[in-house]
Amino acid sequence: MEVELTEETTQVSVIIPCFNEEATIERTLNALLQQTFAASLMEVFIIDGLSTDTTREVIANWSQQHPELQLQVLDNPARKIPHALNLGIAAATAPIILRMDAHAIPAKDYVARCVAHIQAGRADNVGGQWEVQSSVETVAGRAIAIAAGHPLGSGGASYRSGGEAAEVDTVPYGCFRAETLRRVGAYDESLLANEDYELNVRIRQSGGVVYFDPEIRCVYFSRPTYARLWQQYNNYGYWKARMARRYPSTLRVRQLMPPVLVLVFALSLYASLMAGVFLHPLGFLLLPCILLGYAAALCMGMQLRGPRVPVELQLGVLRAIVCMHLAWGSGFLKGCLFAPRYSSSV
Repeated sequence: MEVELTEETTQVSVIIPCFNEEATIERTLNALLQQTFAASLMEVFIIDGLSTDTTREVIANWSQQHPELQLQVLDNPARKIPHALNLGIAAATAPIILRMDAHAIPAKDYVARCVAHIQAGRADNVGGQWEVQSSVETVAGRAIAIAAGHPLGSGGASYRSGGEAAEVDTVPYGCFRAETLRRVGAYDESLLANEDYELNVRIRQSGGVVYFDPEIRCVYFSRPTYARLWQQYNNYGYWKARMARRYPSTLRVRQLMPPVLVLVFALSLYASLMAGVFLHPLGFLLLPCILLGYAAALCMGMQLRGPRVPVELQLGVLRAIVCMHLAWGSGFLKGCLFAPRYSSSV
């Protein structure tokens, strides 16, 4: 969607949670410095969870070389993302606040487009689309990036798989008016994942609009290994279950499919011990799931690699899709069965 980029007069506070991001933080800062939006109108807060690598040194050296961008580092002893974001919001002095991550690279017009939507009154929170890229040049890394950007892996979220400009449930790396956050409250510190979604629920419940513009683009680096991917999606599922206790209406039918799949697999495994996987009716559900995942893996690989897709990449994408759904589903079930009752700390 085309937006009118007006003369820049509004200041913007950019808040960036950070912990041990020595490999990517410089790229993020370079991308902010190269924005079409004037650096003189931006203040950047990096809220660091007391990094144990060289992140602090990298930031200090970069800041020395680029004094034109106002940059401050704040300590986040809690080492939790919602805590970091709230520290940044408390320190921000600009009327518009934009969240960014230390392992993301916004396009050159990212800030300008976000600000244009806010100034036009089109949204109370606006964000755009991730361009999912591999963080490592391995088969697993490439496969995970392909799967993370496809509807079968992402669950159809517009910011991952694309779509038309429209009102949506949530966006990542949102841009808000500071007064919006004062009205609905900041990030919920009792959530260690899904904090963006929960905040957007409150914005929408207050009558506000969350807006997605696919022209607002940002590179997002996916997890490098299947183990890290499993941990990420298991965490997502767990905290989604906790949040759904408070906001049952936010749960979508498609989000119930992974926990159902986990239950089916568990029952099929039990049945296989009794009668063999393909002799039990539930066992037949395994084969269609695997074939569907493999077909999706082949199609996704062909989109990026052409008709001659390496077999190891096909299998890697299949592995990533299965990992995402089983991890999310098992995390969701764990959140439903064992998590303490949700309580807001907003």
